[in-house]
Amino acid sequence: MGHLWNMSAFAVAFTLVAGAVSAEERWETLPEPAPMPAAAETGYAKVNGIEMYYATFGAGDPVLLIHGGLGHADIWASQVAELSKTHKVIVADSRGHGRSTRDAQPFGYDLMASDYLALLDYLKVDKTALVGWSDGGIIGIDIALNHPERLTKLYAQAANVTTDGVDPGVETNKTFGAYIERSGKDYARMSKTPGEYDAFLEQISHMWASQPNWTKEQLATITTPIAIVAGDHDEAIKREHTEYMASAIPGAKLIILPNASHFAMLQAPDEYTKSVTDFIDAK
Repeated sequence: MGHLWNMSAFAVAFTLVAGAVSAEERWETLPEPAPMPAAAETGYAKVNGIEMYYATFGAGDPVLLIHGGLGHADIWASQVAELSKTHKVIVADSRGHGRSTRDAQPFGYDLMASDYLALLDYLKVDKTALVGWSDGGIIGIDIALNHPERLTKLYAQAANVTTDGVDPGVETNKTFGAYIERSGKDYARMSKTPGEYDAFLEQISHMWASQPNWTKEQLATITTPIAIVAGDHDEAIKREHTEYMASAIPGAKLIILPNASHFAMLQAPDEYTKSVTDFIDAK
């Protein structure tokens, strides 16, 4: 009986351990964004041949939030709610994403950066802090390289500066797969061309295949105060690439967000927003 009891206890213990292992960690989850707060202003800015959806919230020193590839502005709801207490917060849908239209121009980070600069002109914002996630972080780096006079600070999360910074394992990652699936549903719900998700995906994939491609020498010219940020379980960007970026950009601050992935703003919204405010509000 003792032997059987031991085997039974072992089976129970093994089941408990296996259950603990199989339970999703926070960094494996993809929470839904919180509801977006009521905006002070929303509209469509005609920029570079497209109609770009935007919204503004609150008052104070401006901060522009730029979402990642396939996403849209509403992903930032938790950050908007907090940041708009002390800042004028600006969000937008990048060209072809969410509610914004696209045209036949090939996607490029320089073109998308030009869209956002035109939006700032439209809103009469001369200079802003910028928080960019993934493609949004890359757009922020493009602006820091080419139009540093428009930025006060740049918080670039899950960005890359060369295509080999992307982890090939992302193609089979289940969290990332869930994000792509959700993005398709959001596109069908939000877009003015709801049936064109596959065409949009093909168009933007051409950009991802060859961009960004900045040299170490180019990165060394950045003067904007910048935080290079990654979740400690980012599925898409190699950790060594994030560390390379931080070492190549003069004065860059490296921030690793614990127990979080590429989707840190959804998984750990309070910690993420505190990290942002600690950086952009530091004197």
